[in-house]
Amino acid sequence: MTLLKKVQDLKGDEILARDIMTWDYQIILPQGAKIRKDYIDKLCDLGISEVYVKEEDSKTGEIVILKSETEEAIRETVKDILERHTYQNNDELMELGEAADNIISSILEEEQVVEKIYDIRERSADIYEHSISICSLAILTSLKLGVEISKIHDIGVGCLLHDIGLRYMTIDYNNQDIATLNKQELIEYKKHPIYGYSSLKSETWISDLSKAIILYHHERLDGSGFPLRTREIPYECKIINVCDTFDELICGIACKRMKVYEAIEYMKSFKDILFDAKIVDTFLGFTAVYPAGTVVLTNEGETAIVLSQNKDFQDRPVIRILKDKDGKDIDGEVIKDLIKIHNIFIEKALD
Repeated sequence: MTLLKKVQDLKGDEILARDIMTWDYQIILPQGAKIRKDYIDKLCDLGISEVYVKEEDSKTGEIVILKSETEEAIRETVKDILERHTYQNNDELMELGEAADNIISSILEEEQVVEKIYDIRERSADIYEHSISICSLAILTSLKLGVEISKIHDIGVGCLLHDIGLRYMTIDYNNQDIATLNKQELIEYKKHPIYGYSSLKSETWISDLSKAIILYHHERLDGSGFPLRTREIPYECKIINVCDTFDELICGIACKRMKVYEAIEYMKSFKDILFDAKIVDTFLGFTAVYPAGTVVLTNEGETAIVLSQNKDFQDRPVIRILKDKDGKDIDGEVIKDLIKIHNIFIEKALD
Protein backbone atom coordinates (compact mmCIF):
# COMPACT_ATOMS: atom_id res chain seq x y z
CA MET A 1 0.00 0.00 0.00
CA THR A 2 1.21 3.52 -0.88
CA LEU A 3 1.00 6.46 1.51
CA LEU A 4 1.42 10.19 0.76
CA LYS A 5 3.46 11.73 3.59
CA LYS A 6 4.68 15.23 4.31
CA VAL A 7 8.49 15.40 4.18
CA GLN A 8 8.53 17.17 7.56
CA ASP A 9 6.79 14.11 9.09
CA LEU A 10 9.36 11.61 7.83
CA LYS A 11 11.49 9.90 10.48
CA GLY A 12 14.00 8.25 8.16
CA ASP A 13 14.21 4.67 6.84
CA GLU A 14 10.94 4.95 4.88
CA ILE A 15 10.94 3.26 1.46
CA LEU A 16 9.93 5.39 -1.54
CA ALA A 17 6.87 4.15 -3.44
CA ARG A 18 7.46 6.57 -6.36
CA ASP A 19 10.45 8.40 -7.80
CA ILE A 20 11.23 11.85 -6.39
CA MET A 21 11.86 14.11 -9.38
CA THR A 22 12.78 17.72 -10.06
CA TRP A 23 10.56 20.07 -12.09
CA ASP A 24 12.33 18.95 -15.27
CA TYR A 25 11.79 15.23 -14.49
CA GLN A 26 15.29 14.43 -13.29
CA ILE A 27 15.19 11.66 -10.68
CA ILE A 28 16.57 12.72 -7.30
CA LEU A 29 15.74 9.48 -5.51
CA PRO A 30 14.31 6.42 -7.28
CA GLN A 31 11.38 4.30 -6.20
CA GLY A 32 12.52 1.64 -3.74
CA ALA A 33 15.28 3.78 -2.21
CA LYS A 34 15.42 4.21 1.55
CA ILE A 35 15.04 7.80 2.79
CA ARG A 36 17.95 8.35 5.15
CA LYS A 37 17.58 10.94 7.92
CA ASP A 38 20.17 13.21 6.32
CA TYR A 39 18.07 13.32 3.13
CA ILE A 40 15.05 14.90 4.80
CA ASP A 41 16.46 18.44 5.23
CA LYS A 42 17.85 18.33 1.69
CA LEU A 43 14.41 17.45 0.31
CA CYS A 44 12.91 20.41 2.21
CA ASP A 45 15.63 22.69 0.82
CA LEU A 46 14.67 21.56 -2.67
CA GLY A 47 11.06 22.59 -2.03
CA ILE A 48 9.72 19.03 -1.97
CA SER A 49 6.91 18.94 0.58
CA GLU A 50 5.33 15.51 0.05
CA VAL A 51 6.50 12.06 -1.07
CA TYR A 52 4.90 8.67 -1.63
CA VAL A 53 6.22 5.93 0.64
CA LYS A 54 5.45 2.27 1.06
CA GLU A 55 3.31 1.32 4.03
CA GLU A 56 5.51 -0.05 6.82
CA ASP A 57 4.03 -3.53 6.65
CA SER A 58 4.27 -3.75 2.86
CA LYS A 59 5.70 -6.95 1.42
CA THR A 60 8.24 -4.91 -0.52
CA GLY A 61 11.00 -2.69 0.80
CA GLU A 62 13.63 -3.12 3.45
CA ILE A 63 13.20 -5.72 6.19
CA VAL A 64 15.20 -4.92 9.31
CA ILE A 65 15.71 -6.90 12.52
CA LEU A 66 14.91 -3.97 14.81
CA LYS A 67 12.62 -1.11 13.81
CA SER A 68 14.48 2.20 13.76
CA GLU A 69 12.52 3.77 16.62
CA THR A 70 13.10 0.69 18.82
CA GLU A 71 16.80 0.61 18.01
CA GLU A 72 17.19 4.35 18.68
CA ALA A 73 15.46 4.11 22.08
CA ILE A 74 17.62 1.15 23.13
CA ARG A 75 20.75 2.87 21.83
CA GLU A 76 20.08 5.93 23.99
CA THR A 77 19.58 3.69 27.03
CA VAL A 78 22.77 1.72 26.38
CA LYS A 79 24.77 4.87 25.65
CA ASP A 80 23.55 6.59 28.82
CA ILE A 81 24.42 3.59 31.00
CA LEU A 82 27.87 2.96 29.49
CA GLU A 83 28.92 6.62 29.43
CA ARG A 84 28.13 6.96 33.14
CA HIS A 85 30.01 3.75 33.91
CA THR A 86 33.51 3.79 35.39
CA TYR A 87 35.83 0.84 35.99
CA GLN A 88 34.40 -1.58 38.60
CA ASN A 89 31.44 0.72 39.33
CA ASN A 90 29.05 -1.84 37.92
CA ASP A 91 25.67 -1.43 39.62
CA GLU A 92 24.08 0.54 36.76
CA LEU A 93 25.24 -2.04 34.20
CA MET A 94 22.57 -4.38 35.55
CA GLU A 95 20.04 -2.28 33.63
CA LEU A 96 21.51 -3.63 30.39
CA GLY A 97 19.81 -6.94 31.18
CA GLU A 98 16.49 -5.19 30.65
CA ALA A 99 17.76 -3.66 27.40
CA ALA A 100 18.76 -7.12 26.17
CA ASP A 101 15.31 -8.49 27.03
CA ASN A 102 13.70 -5.60 25.12
CA ILE A 103 15.70 -6.54 22.04
CA ILE A 104 14.71 -10.21 22.42
CA SER A 105 11.03 -9.26 22.85
CA SER A 106 11.10 -6.94 19.82
CA ILE A 107 12.56 -9.70 17.66
CA LEU A 108 10.13 -12.35 18.90
CA GLU A 109 7.15 -10.06 18.25
CA GLU A 110 7.78 -10.23 14.51
CA GLU A 111 5.78 -12.86 12.64
CA GLN A 112 7.88 -15.65 11.11
CA VAL A 113 10.97 -13.97 12.50
CA VAL A 114 13.29 -16.88 11.67
CA GLU A 115 11.90 -17.24 8.12
CA LYS A 116 12.79 -13.79 6.78
CA ILE A 117 15.72 -12.47 4.78
CA TYR A 118 17.00 -9.28 6.43
CA ASP A 119 18.54 -6.19 4.88
CA ILE A 120 21.75 -5.62 6.85
CA ARG A 121 23.73 -2.80 5.28
CA GLU A 122 27.16 -1.25 5.58
CA ARG A 123 27.23 1.92 7.67
CA SER A 124 29.28 3.88 10.18
CA ALA A 125 28.63 2.93 13.81
CA ASP A 126 29.78 3.85 17.29
CA ILE A 127 30.39 1.33 20.09
CA TYR A 128 26.76 1.58 21.22
CA GLU A 129 25.12 0.96 17.85
CA HIS A 130 27.63 -1.81 17.13
CA SER A 131 26.82 -3.55 20.41
CA ILE A 132 23.08 -3.37 19.75
CA SER A 133 23.57 -4.60 16.20
CA ILE A 134 25.53 -7.70 17.15
CA CYS A 135 23.09 -8.29 20.01
CA SER A 136 20.25 -8.43 17.44
CA LEU A 137 22.28 -10.54 15.01
CA ALA A 138 23.38 -12.99 17.70
CA ILE A 139 19.87 -13.35 19.13
CA LEU A 140 18.40 -14.06 15.70
CA THR A 141 21.21 -16.51 14.86
CA SER A 142 20.73 -18.26 18.21
CA LEU A 143 16.97 -18.57 17.64
CA LYS A 144 17.58 -20.17 14.24
CA LEU A 145 20.13 -22.55 15.79
CA GLY A 146 17.66 -23.58 18.51
CA VAL A 147 19.65 -22.20 21.46
CA GLU A 148 17.56 -22.33 24.65
CA ILE A 149 15.90 -19.02 25.57
CA SER A 150 17.63 -18.69 28.98
CA LYS A 151 21.01 -18.68 27.23
CA ILE A 152 19.75 -16.20 24.65
CA HIS A 153 19.21 -13.67 27.46
CA ASP A 154 22.82 -14.17 28.57
CA ILE A 155 23.99 -13.84 24.95
CA GLY A 156 22.13 -10.53 24.69
CA VAL A 157 23.71 -9.16 27.88
CA GLY A 158 27.16 -10.35 26.81
CA CYS A 159 26.80 -8.66 23.42
CA LEU A 160 25.80 -5.32 24.92
CA LEU A 161 28.87 -5.47 27.17
CA HIS A 162 31.31 -7.24 24.83
CA ASP A 163 33.37 -4.12 24.02
CA ILE A 164 33.20 -2.48 27.45
CA GLY A 165 36.96 -3.00 27.77
CA LEU A 166 37.46 -0.37 25.05
CA ARG A 167 36.30 2.22 27.57
CA TYR A 168 39.35 1.46 29.68
CA MET A 169 41.82 2.03 26.84
CA THR A 170 44.34 4.84 27.18
CA ILE A 171 44.40 5.37 23.39
CA ASP A 172 41.42 6.36 21.24
CA TYR A 173 40.68 3.55 18.79
CA ASN A 174 37.55 5.07 17.24
CA ASN A 175 37.56 4.84 13.41
CA GLN A 176 40.97 3.14 13.47
CA ASP A 177 42.11 0.28 11.25
CA ILE A 178 44.21 -1.81 13.64
CA ALA A 179 46.48 -2.69 10.71
CA THR A 180 47.78 0.91 10.93
CA LEU A 181 48.60 0.76 14.66
CA ASN A 182 52.18 0.52 15.86
CA LYS A 183 53.26 -2.58 17.79
CA GLN A 184 52.64 -1.12 21.25
CA GLU A 185 49.23 0.26 20.34
CA LEU A 186 48.20 -3.08 18.85
CA ILE A 187 49.26 -4.93 22.00
CA GLU A 188 47.19 -2.49 24.06
CA TYR A 189 44.15 -2.83 21.78
CA LYS A 190 44.23 -6.62 22.01
CA LYS A 191 43.92 -6.40 25.79
CA HIS A 192 40.43 -4.87 25.74
CA PRO A 193 38.60 -8.22 26.18
CA ILE A 194 40.70 -8.86 29.30
CA TYR A 195 40.00 -5.37 30.67
CA GLY A 196 36.27 -5.88 30.15
CA TYR A 197 36.24 -9.37 31.65
CA SER A 198 38.37 -8.31 34.63
CA SER A 199 36.02 -5.46 35.50
CA LEU A 200 33.03 -7.84 35.74
CA LYS A 201 34.45 -11.25 36.71
CA SER A 202 33.47 -10.89 40.39
CA GLU A 203 29.93 -9.66 39.72
CA THR A 204 27.17 -12.12 40.63
CA TRP A 205 24.38 -10.50 38.59
CA ILE A 206 26.04 -11.35 35.28
CA SER A 207 26.24 -14.98 34.14
CA ASP A 208 29.41 -16.90 33.39
CA LEU A 209 28.29 -17.13 29.76
CA SER A 210 27.99 -13.34 29.44
CA LYS A 211 31.44 -12.96 30.99
CA ALA A 212 32.84 -15.54 28.57
CA ILE A 213 31.42 -13.60 25.61
CA ILE A 214 33.28 -10.49 26.78
CA LEU A 215 36.53 -12.45 27.09
CA TYR A 216 36.33 -14.65 23.97
CA HIS A 217 34.63 -12.46 21.36
CA HIS A 218 37.86 -12.02 19.35
CA GLU A 219 39.08 -15.63 19.59
CA ARG A 220 39.10 -17.86 16.49
CA LEU A 221 38.77 -21.60 15.78
CA ASP A 222 42.39 -21.93 14.66
CA GLY A 223 43.82 -20.15 17.70
CA SER A 224 44.77 -17.02 15.73
CA GLY A 225 42.50 -14.68 17.70
CA PHE A 226 43.17 -12.65 20.82
CA PRO A 227 43.80 -12.07 23.70
CA LEU A 228 44.30 -15.74 24.71
CA ARG A 229 44.86 -17.33 21.27
CA THR A 230 42.79 -20.28 22.47
CA ARG A 231 40.98 -22.86 20.36
CA GLU A 232 38.70 -23.80 23.27
CA ILE A 233 35.79 -21.44 22.69
CA PRO A 234 32.30 -21.96 24.18
CA TYR A 235 29.69 -22.63 21.47
CA GLU A 236 27.67 -19.50 22.25
CA CYS A 237 30.83 -17.40 21.99
CA LYS A 238 31.38 -18.82 18.49
CA ILE A 239 28.02 -17.28 17.55
CA ILE A 240 29.21 -13.87 18.73
CA ASN A 241 32.55 -14.35 16.89
CA VAL A 242 30.61 -14.58 13.61
CA CYS A 243 28.18 -11.72 14.30
CA ASP A 244 30.82 -9.38 15.73
CA THR A 245 33.24 -9.93 12.85
CA PHE A 246 30.58 -9.39 10.18
CA ASP A 247 29.32 -6.18 11.78
CA GLU A 248 32.85 -4.86 12.22
CA LEU A 249 33.55 -5.51 8.54
CA ILE A 250 30.49 -3.64 7.26
CA CYS A 251 30.95 -0.78 9.76
CA GLY A 252 34.72 -0.42 9.35
CA ILE A 253 35.37 -1.00 13.06
CA ALA A 254 39.10 -1.70 13.56
CA CYS A 255 39.31 -2.54 9.84
CA LYS A 256 38.64 -1.16 6.39
CA ARG A 257 34.89 -1.05 5.71
CA MET A 258 33.52 -3.60 3.24
CA LYS A 259 30.36 -3.81 1.17
CA VAL A 260 27.86 -6.39 2.46
CA TYR A 261 28.54 -8.80 -0.40
CA GLU A 262 32.31 -8.52 0.25
CA ALA A 263 31.82 -9.28 3.96
CA ILE A 264 29.66 -12.28 3.03
CA GLU A 265 32.43 -13.64 0.80
CA TYR A 266 34.95 -13.09 3.61
CA MET A 267 32.84 -15.09 6.07
CA LYS A 268 32.35 -17.89 3.52
CA SER A 269 36.07 -18.11 2.79
CA PHE A 270 36.94 -18.62 6.47
CA LYS A 271 34.30 -21.23 7.35
CA ASP A 272 35.83 -24.01 9.44
CA ILE A 273 39.07 -22.04 9.57
CA LEU A 274 38.29 -19.01 11.73
CA PHE A 275 34.55 -19.56 12.25
CA ASP A 276 32.17 -22.44 12.89
CA ALA A 277 30.74 -23.40 9.47
CA LYS A 278 27.21 -24.21 10.69
CA ILE A 279 26.97 -20.86 12.48
CA VAL A 280 28.23 -18.99 9.41
CA ASP A 281 25.73 -20.79 7.16
CA THR A 282 22.90 -20.05 9.60
CA PHE A 283 23.89 -16.38 9.83
CA LEU A 284 24.22 -15.95 6.08
CA GLY A 285 20.91 -17.75 5.62
CA PHE A 286 19.02 -14.65 6.77
CA THR A 287 21.43 -12.01 5.41
CA ALA A 288 20.59 -10.35 2.09
CA VAL A 289 23.60 -10.16 -0.21
CA TYR A 290 22.17 -6.98 -1.76
CA PRO A 291 20.03 -5.05 0.78
CA ALA A 292 16.91 -3.18 -0.37
CA GLY A 293 17.87 0.16 -1.90
CA THR A 294 21.21 -1.13 -3.24
CA VAL A 295 21.92 -0.01 -6.82
CA VAL A 296 23.30 -2.92 -8.85
CA LEU A 297 24.55 -3.85 -12.32
CA THR A 298 23.09 -6.94 -14.02
CA ASN A 299 24.88 -9.29 -16.41
CA GLU A 300 22.83 -7.70 -19.21
CA GLY A 301 24.38 -4.30 -18.47
CA GLU A 302 21.24 -2.82 -16.91
CA THR A 303 21.37 -0.62 -13.82
CA ALA A 304 18.75 -1.54 -11.23
CA ILE A 305 17.74 -0.94 -7.63
CA VAL A 306 16.92 -3.75 -5.21
CA LEU A 307 13.32 -3.61 -4.01
CA SER A 308 12.91 -6.71 -1.84
CA GLN A 309 14.30 -10.14 -1.03
CA ASN A 310 13.34 -13.71 -1.90
CA LYS A 311 13.35 -16.27 0.90
CA ASP A 312 16.14 -18.85 0.56
CA PHE A 313 17.66 -16.95 -2.38
CA GLN A 314 19.74 -14.26 -0.71
CA ASP A 315 21.52 -13.24 -3.92
CA ARG A 316 18.45 -13.18 -6.20
CA PRO A 317 16.22 -10.30 -5.08
CA VAL A 318 13.41 -8.42 -6.80
CA ILE A 319 14.85 -5.45 -8.72
CA ARG A 320 13.55 -2.41 -10.59
CA ILE A 321 15.42 -1.48 -13.77
CA LEU A 322 16.59 2.15 -13.79
CA LYS A 323 18.75 2.29 -16.94
CA ASP A 324 19.12 0.01 -19.94
CA LYS A 325 22.42 -1.46 -21.13
CA ASP A 326 23.17 1.75 -23.05
CA GLY A 327 22.74 3.89 -19.93
CA LYS A 328 19.40 5.34 -20.99
CA ASP A 329 16.68 5.94 -18.38
CA ILE A 330 13.84 3.42 -18.44
CA ASP A 331 10.34 4.75 -19.12
CA GLY A 332 7.70 3.30 -16.85
CA GLU A 333 8.16 0.64 -14.21
CA VAL A 334 10.14 -2.48 -15.12
CA ILE A 335 10.27 -4.98 -12.25
CA LYS A 336 12.26 -8.22 -12.48
CA ASP A 337 12.07 -11.04 -9.94
CA LEU A 338 15.38 -12.87 -10.25
CA ILE A 339 14.06 -16.20 -8.99
CA LYS A 340 11.62 -16.18 -11.90
CA ILE A 341 14.11 -14.98 -14.53
CA HIS A 342 16.94 -17.51 -14.46
CA ASN A 343 19.23 -15.96 -17.06
CA ILE A 344 19.65 -12.63 -15.26
CA PHE A 345 21.92 -12.20 -12.27
CA ILE A 346 23.61 -9.37 -10.40
CA GLU A 347 27.23 -8.80 -11.39
CA LYS A 348 28.08 -6.23 -8.73
CA ALA A 349 26.77 -3.49 -6.48
CA LEU A 350 27.39 0.08 -7.64
CA ASP A 351 28.63 2.81 -5.29
